[in-house]
Amino acid sequence: MADLVLQNLTIKYGAVTAVDNLNIHVASGEFLTLLGPSGCGKSTSLFAVAGLNHATSGTIRVGERVLFDGNPSNTVPPERRNIGLVFQSYALWPHKTVAENLAFPLTLRKIGRAERDERIKEALGLVEMLPYADRYPFELSGGQQQRVALARALVYRPPLLLLDEPLSNLDAKLRERARVWLRELQERLNVTTIYVTHDQAEALAVSDRIAVMSMGRMRQLGTPREIYERPADSFVADFIGSSNFFDGTMLENGTDKARIRLADGSEIVTPPGAAARDGSVVVAIRPEKIELSSSAGQNTMRVSIDQRTYLGSVWQYAVRSGSIEFRIQTPVELKEDSVLVHIPQEHCAVFPDKPGAN
Repeated sequence: MADLVLQNLTIKYGAVTAVDNLNIHVASGEFLTLLGPSGCGKSTSLFAVAGLNHATSGTIRVGERVLFDGNPSNTVPPERRNIGLVFQSYALWPHKTVAENLAFPLTLRKIGRAERDERIKEALGLVEMLPYADRYPFELSGGQQQRVALARALVYRPPLLLLDEPLSNLDAKLRERARVWLRELQERLNVTTIYVTHDQAEALAVSDRIAVMSMGRMRQLGTPREIYERPADSFVADFIGSSNFFDGTMLENGTDKARIRLADGSEIVTPPGAAARDGSVVVAIRPEKIELSSSAGQNTMRVSIDQRTYLGSVWQYAVRSGSIEFRIQTPVELKEDSVLVHIPQEHCAVFPDKPGAN
């Protein structure tokens, strides 16, 4: 397998910059996810690697092979890149059987009949679709078609596999099973993989690392745990999982902690963080990190419960303290109208602006 390097990759359509100076090094055998909302540039970046989009500037390299170096005349065409690509729609040929769909890319590469049959058998065995080799796509379920599309991308043994939201057409239960199966298959084959999705749970479940994108730029690159527990900015904190955001004013910003006055007049201690020029800040904390408390103290506040929502494994409560409204999640069913809650310092993140301000 091979690593993938995107260096200063920029893609423009007239005056619109779809991808702005993207820099990523994907190690050989790594599973990297490009995650972000619709229109953030993730699929555009993926298709540039595949050669289906034309980059404006920068470098695309797979292993020692340069696919794009900023000079259009030196660009390697998509059919010569030998990259596996699975589309969101699967793009199976409806008039060909499963085996014939897999045979087509091997025929283009002039692979002999005996080896071709062996590779088709091997690829279908990997995705557990060998008994369906003689069926047509319309005779398969969505999950089965997705497996065939993946097998077709793997049958010619590419050094790099690109997946563009391949599970988005599946129902919720099937998606959960498919992402576990997909990750296990990728680890078994050790193929370098770039996965595009807007589903945060999916990204957290399958990835070695995640690149969070917004408006053509990469906002943060890190492991799922780093992205979730230490978001780089308010956009990442808001997009990955669910967060409460408290407006406040920085009173003291030390090397190991900060003291912030919230909008209701209370003060809390947080890790140090950046403030806006006027000293205003936004404190982010996830609902499941807020704790119930039996006594008043630092970072505690009394809240009234406005709404209760049963989510199966947890209860979610919409609560209010003065002018501050936020959510907490706990497995405890609360009967009271008001409770004390504690905001753990170590689970807070401090940013200079709210999500969407940039």
